[in-house]
Amino acid sequence: MQSQVDRVIAYRIPAANLIIQPEREIGERPGLEKSPDLRPTVPRRESRIGEDGVIVEMKRANKRPTESRNGGSDQHELRTGDDATSVANTATPPKLIPKPKSAAERKARVMKILAILDKTYPAATCALHHRNAWELLVATILSAQCTDKRVNEVTPGLFKKYPSMEDFAHASQAEMAQDIRSTGFFNNKSKSVIGAAKKILSDYGGKVPRNIDDLLTVPGAARKTANVELGTAFGIAAGVVVDTHVTRVSRRLDLTRESEPGKIEKDLMKAIPENKWILFSHQIIHHGRALCVARKPLCAKCPLDKLCYAKDKTV
Repeated sequence: MQSQVDRVIAYRIPAANLIIQPEREIGERPGLEKSPDLRPTVPRRESRIGEDGVIVEMKRANKRPTESRNGGSDQHELRTGDDATSVANTATPPKLIPKPKSAAERKARVMKILAILDKTYPAATCALHHRNAWELLVATILSAQCTDKRVNEVTPGLFKKYPSMEDFAHASQAEMAQDIRSTGFFNNKSKSVIGAAKKILSDYGGKVPRNIDDLLTVPGAARKTANVELGTAFGIAAGVVVDTHVTRVSRRLDLTRESEPGKIEKDLMKAIPENKWILFSHQIIHHGRALCVARKPLCAKCPLDKLCYAKDKTV
């Protein structure tokens, strides 16, 4: 002890600020002047000379973050298990994802996509609120160039004011246009709805047609509207619904390279099994709204990340 005190005096260093190793460690570390190890993972015991001249043993906390074996700070070592939170959760770069090279590989990839969609959106259905086939047809006509949310805000009052198909058929076009004004293109839509009611009453006995050819003769019922109506109201898979979400997501997933809705539908009908046409459309629409959005898709959270090599993927 006295030799250590003499060393303090010799170097003229204030004893209260000097860290001196305990005597039991001197044999292990003969060089006291050696720089201390700055990478301990646990606090270590050290000694100093107290005010009364007695060597006091104490613990000092490690102020620097510990590092992993590969040299990284422990702040980046949070991804250690399935339940751990990752600091940087990123998507797989497109160039690291293999593209299918044969028809068999393409089919296998499609089946994997469908399995993931089934797991992620098992009960996906049409987002338009309706109580019967006629109300669904009206809501679908109104949804053109309009969000389903806005349509669902308009239709309750509309169906209360016009409770039957006959009421729609005899409605004032100008008045109805104002009733649906917030959905956009209200003049054309009001004409289509009233025309649809008259057509169905006169040609189909007041019953919405259950086949694609007849339904396409109804004012306002183009291919997309007809597929929504048949698939959702009657469970009839006449085709695949192609809206803006289906167009965007199916192109990103390389299920089609077309841009025209009719051609996109043909590609999807070839790639997707017929018994999946109805559900697939709803799942892709939900996916397009939740994750695969138009701008800055949330690829890091996407369950299809490992299968997607889209050029505009965010990583």
